[in-house]
Amino acid sequence: MSLRDALGRQPSGVQEAHGGRVVPVYALTGGRTRSSTGAELPVETLVTVTPAGHRADELHLEYRATVELAARPISVVEIGAALRVPVGVARVLVSDLVDAGYLAVHLPPSVDGSPAPEILERLLEGLRARSH
Repeated sequence: MSLRDALGRQPSGVQEAHGGRVVPVYALTGGRTRSSTGAELPVETLVTVTPAGHRADELHLEYRATVELAARPISVVEIGAALRVPVGVARVLVSDLVDAGYLAVHLPPSVDGSPAPEILERLLEGLRARSH
């Protein structure tokens, strides 16, 4: 299944009943457990909608809901909880939307918890500018 197919149409066999989902959740991703690029986003990764995402009316229900949730910074795990899908499914949905340009990724700080050097440099520049 291509990314375009996954984003734009209901998977075969999927039925909506009484406003709820009557389908195995992995059918939402065409059975995939990883993104098409193979990248696995950390569950704490924050995402936000891009300008293209604001014009994403043609997306399938779960993809559209993911874009709507990302109107404010939200983590992959929060998206999974809001959509009531496993984190693995949320990762695939988010990765597909990032690959398509609908969402932007904001990676968490480094593993040791320290801020990235470029952030420290910008902070130092700002402090120097204030002291002059």
